[in-house]
Amino acid sequence: MSLANKNKIDKVFLLYILALLSFGLIILTSASAPLGYDKFNDSYFFIKGQILNGVLPGLLLLYIFSRINYNFWKKSVWLLVGFTCLLLVLVFIPGVGLYLNGAHSWISFGFINFQPSELAKLTMVVLAAFLFSDSRRDLSDWQTGLLPVLSVLAPIFLLVLLQPDLGTLSILVVIVFGMLYLSKVPKIYLTVLGSLLVLGFLSLVIIRPYRMERFTTFLHPELDPQGIGYHINQATLAIGSGGWTGLGVGHSRQKYQYLPEVAADSVFAVMAEEIGFLFSSLFLLLILFIGWRGLRIAKKSPDLFAKLLVSGIMIWLVWQSFLNIGAMVGILPLTGVPLPFVSHGGSALMVMLGACGIVLSVSRDVNLK
Repeated sequence: MSLANKNKIDKVFLLYILALLSFGLIILTSASAPLGYDKFNDSYFFIKGQILNGVLPGLLLLYIFSRINYNFWKKSVWLLVGFTCLLLVLVFIPGVGLYLNGAHSWISFGFINFQPSELAKLTMVVLAAFLFSDSRRDLSDWQTGLLPVLSVLAPIFLLVLLQPDLGTLSILVVIVFGMLYLSKVPKIYLTVLGSLLVLGFLSLVIIRPYRMERFTTFLHPELDPQGIGYHINQATLAIGSGGWTGLGVGHSRQKYQYLPEVAADSVFAVMAEEIGFLFSSLFLLLILFIGWRGLRIAKKSPDLFAKLLVSGIMIWLVWQSFLNIGAMVGILPLTGVPLPFVSHGGSALMVMLGACGIVLSVSRDVNLK
C-alpha cells in the first residue's frame, strides 16, 4: 500500500465536511430523541448508535484513506468489486441477510448491521473512474468501447435492482451518467442512454403497484391524506411550520410520532421545522460549497483517474442530498435514501466519510491557491 505524498490536504474541504458532520449530529440528536425514548426508553439511543457505528469508524477511514495515495484504488479495484458483489449477494442468504421495509438491503453480523448498497456507491465510483480513464478504451466507439465498459458495471446495478432498492439504483445511475459526461462521451450516446434509462425506470414503476401508488401520491398527495399520502403531508406540515426562522432546535412538534422516519428519510423536515427556511438554506449552501470545492479539486487533479474519482464522489454526495430533500419538499417522489451526514445510518455515514478521505488524498496533489 503506497502512502500519499507529504503535501498537506485541502483544509477548506476538511473544514466543510467536519462542519456538516457536526451540524448533522446536532439535528439527529434532536430529531431522534422522542422516537428513541418511545422505542428504547433512551432519548439518545440513535445518536449513540450513529457515533459508535458511523462517526468513529468513518473518521478512522477518512484519516486512513487521506493518507493512502489515490492510485491504490486503481490497483485494488477488482478486489473492491469482488468484495462488494459478495456482500450484495449475501443480503439474499437466509440467516445472514435481513429483509426490512420490503427489501433485502442489510447484512447482520450479530452485534451490528451493514448495508452493502452504501459500499456499492463508492465501488461504482472507483470502478467507473478506473474504466473511463483507461486510455486503451475508446468511449466514443459504442461497440468496442462504451458497451463493453457498461457491461462491466452491470452486475452491481443488477444486484441493487434485485434487492430492490430503486433509490440507490438512481444514485448509481446518476453517478455513472455524470462521469460519462466528464469523460467526454459523445452527446448522442448520452441522449440515447438517458432515454433508455428513463424508459427503464418508468417500466419499473409501472410493473409494481406500490411504486405506482407512490408516484401517483407524489403528484396528488391530498387524495389520500391518511393513507399513502400521510408521509408527504406530514413532511409538508413540518417544513411549513418552521417558517423563516424555525421553532428552535429541540422544539419540533412533528417528531412526536406524527412524522414517519424522523431519524432517517424525514430528518430534513424536522430540521426545517426547528431551524426554519433561512438556516435550512445555509445547510443547502454548505452542501453546495462542499460539491464546489470538491469539483475544484477534481479540475486540478493530476490525471483523469483522479479527476473522475473525485467528481464521482461529489456527484454522489450532492445528488443524494437533492434526492432526499426533494422528496421532503414535494418535488420528487419518496425514495427512502438517507440525507448524507444527517440521517441515522452507520453504514452510510462510515462509507461517505471514507469517500471524503479519498478526496483529501487527491487534494494533496492539487494546489488551489
